[in-house]
Amino acid sequence: MATTASQEAFLRTFHAEHPAVTAEAFSRGRAPDGRSSYEILRDRVAGSRHVLDVGCGDGLLLELLAQTNGRQLAGLDLSAESLMLARDRLPLSGARLEQGRAQALPFPDDTFDACVSHMALMLMGEIEQVAAEVSRVLSPGGVLACVVGGGAVGGEAYDRFLGLLLSTLEGMPSSQRIPRLGDRRTRSRDGLDEILGPVGFAEVEWETVPIDLSGPVQQVWASVSGLYDLGPLDQATVEELRKSFFAEARELTTSNGRVPCAFKVHVATARLR
Repeated sequence: MATTASQEAFLRTFHAEHPAVTAEAFSRGRAPDGRSSYEILRDRVAGSRHVLDVGCGDGLLLELLAQTNGRQLAGLDLSAESLMLARDRLPLSGARLEQGRAQALPFPDDTFDACVSHMALMLMGEIEQVAAEVSRVLSPGGVLACVVGGGAVGGEAYDRFLGLLLSTLEGMPSSQRIPRLGDRRTRSRDGLDEILGPVGFAEVEWETVPIDLSGPVQQVWASVSGLYDLGPLDQATVEELRKSFFAEARELTTSNGRVPCAFKVHVATARLR
């Protein structure tokens, strides 16, 4: 079983090479109401004035949060390279951006009235310690809102891609496989309740939302190929995977040249008692 140290070493290395990969992959996606998953998360903390983004990456979500005047923002991420991109975003000039671990947040007690995390909480080891730290830096009544992955929508391009990826990874040596990341409990309501309840959070509110990534095949490939699993693969293997995906995508392409592609996210919200 992978240790937290090995998980974090992999994530640092991956994001050093791909510092904006999450935003590049998911910012184009839209829920049925037209919002991105980032905008959904922004709206979950609409009334909050002091907001921390744990796993803030290149700062896209923080920039959306900065649209509310007077809001005080902070972000934390493992990746120095991703944080460099966040610091280049003009609306974040007044935000406190820190490189560090969610298991040891560099903020005083009761600092924030909201904490957000987009596709990051599910990657973290020692998740009970993460939960304890989030609880510590939130004020009583503060809210944790996060987006975690929910898997493919059957029959569409993302589902086809995952099948091809699984076939590609079968028999691969460990050097070309990623460590197991995070804690599976973060991907279910009951699991999050098990993690968050003991540190003072009320019952989790849970919503599953389909996200549409449909578009021209090259655009869809750019989104799906951002998965961590491709990081250790050699260029020739990735190219073979790309060719196989394009062949599968041709079967799905509509008359207007769009490839249907969707996946699900879970939006979880919990308030500190």
